[in-house]
Amino acid sequence: MPVTFGFFRSSACVLSCSKVARAPVWAFACVALGLSAGAHAQEAQASDPIAYDAVAQGLEAPWAVAFIDDGRFLVSERRGRLRVVEADGQVGPPVQGVPSVVYGGQGGLLDVVADSGYARNRTLYFCFAEAGPGGGVREVNSTALASARLSSDRQRLEDVKVLFSQQPKVASQMHYGCRVTEMPDGTLMLALGERSSQSQQAQNLQSHLGKVVRLNKDGSVPADNPFVGRSDARPEIWSYGHRNPQGAALSPDGVYWLTEHGPRGGDEINLPQAGLNYGWPEISHGRHYSGLPVGTGDSARPGMEAPLLHWTPSIAPSGTAFVNSDRYGPGWRGNLLVGSLKFNYLERLQIQGQGREVAIGRRSKLLADLGERIRDVRQGPDGWIYVLTDGAQGQLLRLKPAS
Repeated sequence: MPVTFGFFRSSACVLSCSKVARAPVWAFACVALGLSAGAHAQEAQASDPIAYDAVAQGLEAPWAVAFIDDGRFLVSERRGRLRVVEADGQVGPPVQGVPSVVYGGQGGLLDVVADSGYARNRTLYFCFAEAGPGGGVREVNSTALASARLSSDRQRLEDVKVLFSQQPKVASQMHYGCRVTEMPDGTLMLALGERSSQSQQAQNLQSHLGKVVRLNKDGSVPADNPFVGRSDARPEIWSYGHRNPQGAALSPDGVYWLTEHGPRGGDEINLPQAGLNYGWPEISHGRHYSGLPVGTGDSARPGMEAPLLHWTPSIAPSGTAFVNSDRYGPGWRGNLLVGSLKFNYLERLQIQGQGREVAIGRRSKLLADLGERIRDVRQGPDGWIYVLTDGAQGQLLRLKPAS
């Protein structure tokens, strides 16, 4: 049976991310529940009914959806295309002006988000696999972040600028990460994978691999980044020790949440904080695909942050979003939604507490009968939740309360 954790608030025990840093996050809960340390989240067992409308169909390997003007959507397709989807679901031709991307393996055109001031400036941010000097998918490449302005007729990108290029570039088609989040202070968080073959780089502060980086919107480095001024670290780095983060979201109270792929087991939810080390590949709750332990086999170590939650077996978490509206009833507000690429469902997690003093309550499956990989999930300006399914005939779905 899966373990469901509650939130404990008493003089003896407060389950808090900030208080359990550098120790297994569930340690205090385990003491209160009489469970063994290192208890984990198995696959959610309960299913919640949900209805949906198919907004658009026939999307080829879509990766992300952004919301633009007058109820329209902007969808990225991994092959390197951006498409405008009209409010009535009509899928437009590819937007012109997208930079060349490295398409293959897990690479391509990945995340896209609209600036918080989009109605005024029509600015977009998008993340993609960028070629190195050789230009080919099997040559060196890395994750890059660009900004652009969508033309008033929505036909092309204008003023395209590469804001950030991950260094070093490596010959890999895996673990790009590539989720972009605008923070309340106007900076951008970009989650970066360690490219699989370079896992030890996640612990190297002179490398961008396996990091979350924080940038200003013009690509410059915020003066208050944690490693600014250090000769042994890249100033863009916010946090490190990440494997392959493919989901990111802001909680209703403005905390940055990250979901990332573990190896065989050990997918994680983390709340990355400035300058902290999230452990990969020194610690993990999973094992290598070969069955061998990760590092020395430890799941915790002093100086390294434990996840808020880990999934074993892995669900391959992707798009991640919080419910901030009352469209689905008061019981949904503040819930976290995480797409599963492996088990083909959307997981609903009820969050108890606020800020970093949080715990995971009831967990359940949505869309389990759909039979499609869930690539992205976002809440739209209209308060509805939108889901992108992965595949050659991907769909954009609008979730509705079950009747």
